[in-house]
Amino acid sequence: MEKERSVEAVETFNKKFNCAQSVLSVFSTELNISKSDCFRIATPFGSGVAFRQEMCGAVTGALMAIGLKYGMDENDSTEQKSYTYDLTTHFISEFRKKHGSICCKDLLDGIDMSTPEGYAKVRELNIFRTHCAEYVRSAVLIGEKILLRK
Repeated sequence: MEKERSVEAVETFNKKFNCAQSVLSVFSTELNISKSDCFRIATPFGSGVAFRQEMCGAVTGALMAIGLKYGMDENDSTEQKSYTYDLTTHFISEFRKKHGSICCKDLLDGIDMSTPEGYAKVRELNIFRTHCAEYVRSAVLIGEKILLRK
């Protein structure tokens, strides 16, 4: 039996991969891209972009997947870009409705993990497991509704 994507994403996150890598990689088959390429592409986006704690990495991972599937390329009209923006807006709205924000720092209870003290606090409170794993799971579940449309 095939493993549920959200479970696979959380397992990937609980290994050595960041939130963005974990979300993007579970859609690799549908996007015709290797998991390895997904891991490389998404590496900079974890922890709200390299510990900047801006947009949640789980959100950026899902948005990269949306872009890879629906984004505009050189042969598409601008309507394709508008369509992709609409899907992006929908994803963000759903994630924000569920979690209150798409900002990594907000989602981590305001802790600044760009400092050694903040990062230590996040680890001490086990926030990667208690908070981030849920954001990864949610991003995949919301993303599936968009990416797996027929």
